[in-house]
Amino acid sequence: MSFDAKTELLAGLKANSTLVSLCTGGFHNRKAPNVNAFPRIVYTEINNADDSFADNQVITSEVRFQISIFTNESTVSKETPIAKEVDKVMKSLGYSRYSSVDLYEEDEKVFHKAMRYQKIFF
Repeated sequence: MSFDAKTELLAGLKANSTLVSLCTGGFHNRKAPNVNAFPRIVYTEINNADDSFADNQVITSEVRFQISIFTNESTVSKETPIAKEVDKVMKSLGYSRYSSVDLYEEDEKVFHKAMRYQKIFF
């Protein structure tokens, strides 16, 4: 298993100066401390499992992340530029996108773009 995937991901996000300038609400693992800071990114590891074996040894692991972009009414115009930069970062780290969905969380009045990525670690 790759237990450094979150560290690699956060470093990749922070290294993209365009993304840093767009996401004034920051980058957060699982939960943002300030739910009123927009736009922000929350990343969640949704799978990290042994994938392939040889001679009873793990030779690859699969890691999946959900990258959630949260915006409100006044920052929703930044959603697409942020998503494009996230996609660049994730692909530069060797991830492929397998899902992307636009959501609106009625109870919080928040726009939520959920992007899912996977990578095989050797």
